[in-house]
Amino acid sequence: MYLSIIIINWNSVEYLRKCLSSIYSQSISIEHEIIVVDNASYDGSFEITKNEFPAVQFIQSKDNIGFGRANNLGATYAQGAVLLFLNPDTEIQSGAINHLYSQFLTLPSPGVVGCRLINSDGSLQTSCVQSLPTVMNQALDAEVLRRLFPRSRLWGIVAFYDGNAVTEVEALSGACMMIRREVFDSIGGFSSDYFMYGEDLDLCYKARKAGYLNYYVDKATVVHHGGGSSKKAPSGLSIVMMRKSVKIFLRKSHGVFYSECYGLVLTVASVIRMAILVIIYPTMALSGKKTEWNNSIRKWSYIFRWGLGVSNDY
Repeated sequence: MYLSIIIINWNSVEYLRKCLSSIYSQSISIEHEIIVVDNASYDGSFEITKNEFPAVQFIQSKDNIGFGRANNLGATYAQGAVLLFLNPDTEIQSGAINHLYSQFLTLPSPGVVGCRLINSDGSLQTSCVQSLPTVMNQALDAEVLRRLFPRSRLWGIVAFYDGNAVTEVEALSGACMMIRREVFDSIGGFSSDYFMYGEDLDLCYKARKAGYLNYYVDKATVVHHGGGSSKKAPSGLSIVMMRKSVKIFLRKSHGVFYSECYGLVLTVASVIRMAILVIIYPTMALSGKKTEWNNSIRKWSYIFRWGLGVSNDY
C-alpha cells in the first residue's frame, strides 16, 4: 500500500458523502486505502460508509478526542507509506491526488505537502498557505493590510504570486496535508496539546524543526467548503479556540513569556480594532455592510474578553 487517505468526521455526514464520492470519482493511479474516523458524532456516517462505500475502513471513536488525536488514531490503522489527511468538507478536483502524489515523490526532503484550496464559489482560499504564528503577524492580521501588502512575509502567501508550480512554505492548512509515514512518526504525529485548531501549524513547525521542508503544490486543487463560513455570523467558540491554540503554539515554540505577550498584544489590538469599527460604522451602514460590521465587532469583542480572562457567552 502506497497511500493512506485519512478523514476525520464530526457531524459532517453529508460533506463526508460528497468527499468520498469525489475521491471515488477519480482515476487514482496509486494503490491506496481510505480510512474514516468518526469523532463520536454518531451522525449516520457509519451506515452511509458501510452501504455506499464498503471498501472504506471505518473507525468509531467512543469519545470526541479532537482533530489531532483522531488523525493519530486513523494513522495507527494506516498501511500506506504516505499519509494524506483530508477534511470531510473537501471535494477532490480531477487529478488532484495523482498530481499531489507525483509531485511529492520528486521533492527534496519533504515534510508536509499541501495543495491549492478553493472555496465553494471557486475563489482561492488563501489560508491554505500560512506563515507560522508570531506576535507581529497575529496583531497585524487585517484584510486591508493583506490587500495593501500581499507579498509581505508576514502572511506567508508569496506562493500565490511567484508563479512556481511548487513553492517551499512555512505552514499549510490541515484540510489537505500529505506526509511520509516515517516522517509523521519520527516527529510524533499530531500534538495532543490542541483540541481544535493549531494542530496543522504545530505539525508543520515540527517538520521544519526536524530538518524537513514544507511545500505548496499549486496545480493540485481541492474544494474546501469550510472556507465559506466567513459569510456567516462568526462563532464565538471557534474565534476563541483559534486564539487559544495560537497561544499554545507560541508557548511551545517560543516560551511562556512570548505567549503571554501575544495575549496582551492581542487584547490591545482588539481595543484598537473596535475603536476603528465604531468610527467607520456610519460609512459601513450606508454602504450596506452592516452585517459585516456586526460580525467584526462581535469577533473583536470575543477576543477582548478572552484576553481579559472573562468567560465568553456563546
